[in-house]
Amino acid sequence: MLSAIIERLNEKRNDELEGEADGGFTLIELMVVLLIMAILLAIAIPTFLGVKGGAQDRAAQSNLNTALTNAKAVYGNNQTYGTAASAQSSLSSSEASLSFVSAATVSTGQNSISVGTDTSGNGILLVNLSSGGDCWGILTNETSTGLAAPGASTWPESTAGTWYISWKSTAAACSAASATATTVGGKSWQQNSFPAAA
Repeated sequence: MLSAIIERLNEKRNDELEGEADGGFTLIELMVVLLIMAILLAIAIPTFLGVKGGAQDRAAQSNLNTALTNAKAVYGNNQTYGTAASAQSSLSSSEASLSFVSAATVSTGQNSISVGTDTSGNGILLVNLSSGGDCWGILTNETSTGLAAPGASTWPESTAGTWYISWKSTAAACSAASATATTVGGKSWQQNSFPAAA
């Protein structure tokens, strides 16, 4: 009888040991998995945000290049960019995917471009705000003389060519009117390509 009780106890103990092998994960194993997931997230999130910001900046630059191509076509046909209002109207009719606003109006988003022209009609200034919060600008001068903005001093570059700038946006400073200075947001205009994001 005693041997039967011992035998049953041994069977019960063996069943419990076998159950423990199939019982699941320990707390330490779960904590290690969570730690690994936290490390991967810490690496992935900044990388994702950097790529997203760069893509938003490239989209703003692309919109400006599209607008400039259309503006150059207007200049080629008319030998002038005209007034800011006429340039805005011409660009709006030739590129329906973008919204063109006056020089004094702040660019409010990726598809909104602030347009300014100089008093002679030989220069145009386009400014766009990326979704990432950077302002981007293109100024093109068709002559080798200084360009005078309506109601402002001479535009920053008096050499023929295309000039680029980028600056961090403030509440009301991402417009063509605010970009007529030699430096904007502490940044200078440069030729040939867009500078790095502000």
